[in-house]
Amino acid sequence: MPGPLYCDTSALLKLYLPEPGSDEFNEVVEGRDDVLVSDLAVTEIISALAHRLRRGSLAREAARRLQHAILGRLDEGVYHRVELTGDVHRRAEHFLLSLPVTPLRAADALHLALAMSARAASLASFDARLAAAARAVSLAVYPA
Repeated sequence: MPGPLYCDTSALLKLYLPEPGSDEFNEVVEGRDDVLVSDLAVTEIISALAHRLRRGSLAREAARRLQHAILGRLDEGVYHRVELTGDVHRRAEHFLLSLPVTPLRAADALHLALAMSARAASLASFDARLAAAARAVSLAVYPA
């Protein structure tokens, strides 16, 4: 995967919770120093963890450990933080209006705009709509 590599929520979550595709994606990210992550992805992950807490499939302490692990990697510079700015919002709005063949939700458009604003060469996403939109703007996509 050419870098820099932007990870959306679906990809970042696979690095911390065992899911189908987690092992393979961990191998892709292992040792890279060009992984881009946004606070939007972190907040969405915490939302997913909270959902699992409510369902009873994840313990509160495990959720807090995962949150601290992800934030720690951002704070330590293991991941490069991409900021949500006004320009990112405007770019996301452009994608929402200009990619009608690939209907995006607002958060997906923001992830795509974040990747583009950070000059990512690749986007990791396990969301089919976001992956299609990324291909439409000439980003390499994992999984292919």
